[in-house]
Parts: sequence; C-alpha cells; structure tokens
Amino acid sequence: MEHQHVDLNKVRNIHLMGIGGAGMSGLALLFHELGFNVSGCDMGRNTYAEKIEKVGVKVLYGHDVRHLDDCQVDLLAYSSAIPPTNAELCEARKRGIPVLQRAELLSLLFDSRQGIGVAGTHGKTTTTSMISYILEQADFQPTIAVGGELCDIGINAKIGTGEYMVAELDESDGSFEFFHPLYSVVTNVDWDHVNHYPTLQSVIDAFVRFLHNTKEGGKVFLCGDDTGVKSVIGQLDPEMKKRAVLFGRDPSFDYYATDVEYHCGGGLRYTFWAKGREMGTVELVVSGEHNVIDSLAACGVACELGVPFATVQKALRMFHGAKRRLQLRAMCPDNILVYDDYGHHPSEMEATLGAVRLMYPDRRIVLIFQPHRFTRTQALFDRFARVLSSVPQALLLPVYAADEKPIPGVTSDLISVEVEKQGGHCLPVSNKVDAVEAALSLVRPDDLVLTEGAGDVCVVGDMLVQELNKRPTSAL
Repeated sequence: MEHQHVDLNKVRNIHLMGIGGAGMSGLALLFHELGFNVSGCDMGRNTYAEKIEKVGVKVLYGHDVRHLDDCQVDLLAYSSAIPPTNAELCEARKRGIPVLQRAELLSLLFDSRQGIGVAGTHGKTTTTSMISYILEQADFQPTIAVGGELCDIGINAKIGTGEYMVAELDESDGSFEFFHPLYSVVTNVDWDHVNHYPTLQSVIDAFVRFLHNTKEGGKVFLCGDDTGVKSVIGQLDPEMKKRAVLFGRDPSFDYYATDVEYHCGGGLRYTFWAKGREMGTVELVVSGEHNVIDSLAACGVACELGVPFATVQKALRMFHGAKRRLQLRAMCPDNILVYDDYGHHPSEMEATLGAVRLMYPDRRIVLIFQPHRFTRTQALFDRFARVLSSVPQALLLPVYAADEKPIPGVTSDLISVEVEKQGGHCLPVSNKVDAVEAALSLVRPDDLVLTEGAGDVCVVGDMLVQELNKRPTSAL
C-alpha cells in the first residue's frame, strides 16, 4: 500500500474519528505528546476517551460536520469503525482536507523511526507489550503503540526519546501493509477477519506482502511452529528467507524453549536457548503455551538488539500482561475466581482455556462467551461450538455486532445448535442481565468463571462479581 502524501510539518490540528477505540486513543496520545493539537469524536464515552481527555485531548461525542470548523481540522484520520459514507468524513474529503486511515497516520510516525512491528492473527498485543516492557527496562526509551492497555505501564501508547518504536500492527483490514519495519515480527497466521479476507490464502498473501516491506538490512522474526507462518515462509523470496529469524519449540530454531514448567495457580518457567546456546531460565507470571511463544519472540528481538539477558529475565519476570488478556477480575466468596479474556477467535479461546486448565487443573470452568461480529460467527460457528463443547458449563450471549450490520440467519443460535450436535451443552441467554442470573444459578464453590470475547462481555463478569460478593460464604 502506498501512503497518501502528507507533510506533517504543515499540520497543526489533527482530528481523529473513532477516538474512543484502543488504537485511536493511543494515536491521540502519541500526537498530543508530539505537540499537535489533537481532537476527536466518538459515539459514546468510555475509559479510553476519559483517559485522553484528562491529558488535554478534546473529545466530542457524536459525529457532526461542524467538528471540522470547531476544531479547525487540517488533517483527519479515521478508524475502521467509521463507514465511508459518514457525513463528517465525506465533508472533509469534499473540502480537500487530507484524510488518512488510522494505520496510515501511525505509519508516518513509525517509518520515521527504527520500527519494530508486531503482526499476527493472535498474540500480537501481548508480544508487543513484552517487547516494549523489555526495552523500557533496558532504558531504550522506546516509543510505544499497543492495541490494548499495558498493566505494567498503564497506557497503550507513549512517545519515547529513543530511536526505536514498537507497534502492534493490525492485519484486520490490510492496513499493516502501510508499515516498513526494521524488525518485522509475526506470531502466527490464521483465517480471521473474514469480512476482509475471503480465504486463508488471502491472509497468507497479505502477510507475505507485509514481510517484504521490511527495511533493507532488517530482519523478520517468525514463529516456526505455526502452520500458517510456514506457508508464509514458503512464499518469501530467497533474500527475505535469509533474513528470517525463527522462534518456537524446535531446537533447530534460532530461539527456542525447553523444560517448560507450568505452575498451579499461574505462571511458568522454561530454559531459553539462543543460537544453540543455553542462556538461562525465563520466568513468567502469565500462563499458557501461547505466552511461551510470545515471550520467545520478545526474547529473540531483545537478543538481536543486544539487550543483556539478565535484563530480559528481570523484565519478563515483572511482566503482568495487557488488560483483558486472561486477567483476574476477582476472588469471590466460596473461593470462586472470575477471569476475563479478550479472545474472540476459536484458536485464541482454545489457548486461553488451555492456560486455565494448566493453572487450575482441579477447577470446574464456567465459560460466558459473547461472539464478536456476524461475519466471524458465520464463518467459524462450528469451531466456536467445538470450544464451547469442551467446557462443563457454557453461557452464550447474542452476537456483538461491532461495526457490522446483521446477516440474516446468523445469530448465536448457529453456535448453540452446533454445540448440541457435537454432544456438548450451552445455555443461550438474551442479554447481560440474564447471563448474570444464569451464572449465579450455575456457579459452585471453587469454580472458575471466564468471560470471553472482544465486545463488552467483561461487564457481565463485573456484574457477577458484585452479586457473588453480596452472598455469604457457602450460600451457593
């Protein structure tokens, strides 16, 4: 993808449509810190919007063409949630105001630095967060742009004074092809965002193009264990294959792990190897095989940058992850644990459940799942059903639409019917209140409740915690 030519030296007032999203709010923070006058609009108030308002970013609610005059806009950027027919967007184009996608604006900043770009269908937020935290601890003072909020740093974006920028790059709409990293990282390649990619092969093709955008002299860090990544490697040109750095569980890779131990209650440790040399032990507070792989990517990047391994060890030992990534919300009476996770693809859910079972092998899991997007539900309902069939108790909320219009015949019922066909059982609920009531009737002492999805299912967990805390011990 080619940039629309924009000279940021001639820009003073930047307006961001969809500013309440995780990515756009981070962009607002970055350009605010750079000294631009940043404004934005969104349909409703949320924690991201409130956070950027506190630092001086002007946030307007609703979309209105008058924003262009009120904010004296001379550059407008928009998120993927804004439809192309939006009146504010159309008016900006009509007036000749430069209009960029979110990723296009971010890439202007990213490409001007030594960029470390993290892509992948799953795990990119955690991997980006790990790399960022390691470089922070190593005093690289990196610029950071992450799709989720880091528990350890407390924000999702910041301007650093160092030469490196670490950014999570989103493949969902193909916009990661705007970026030209020095180091390109790919955690995995799977079929998702089916509204943009009609087949797995189209996803693979996009990742191949992305990797070929890596700057001359740069490197590509690839998970050699992943089937989709292997397909990508097979399509790289010979020169790019020479620049490939592999990480994973195979001892033939550049960076790999052995002797992995999972701790009951959470956390893990493993022996880290770099270029055939045993470096020492890595300890993580976070759990699951996927976090082993994500941390190997981070270790590999850090080693290539010359970060001392002792610093890597310390940073990863202190790393608590990104919010909504298997995050403990509360321990309630009767030893009931409530966790929340952002996973919204069957592969992500399987990884999360695998981590939970390693952390708490003796606990019964109550899963509360909210499907995200009609297109994803339509394409992957049978795989979602397989996940739900694997847990003792599952509650299924209606589809969270995001920015999509309903598709006739595509509802959560597609999943629930398939669950029954596969011999499992799940209970459909019509709204969040009903989900809480149903969960209260199902949950037992020592259970683990997991809310799962990229929408607002976390609200169900918070409501459930409130109700559980009202009950006396052993009332269930």
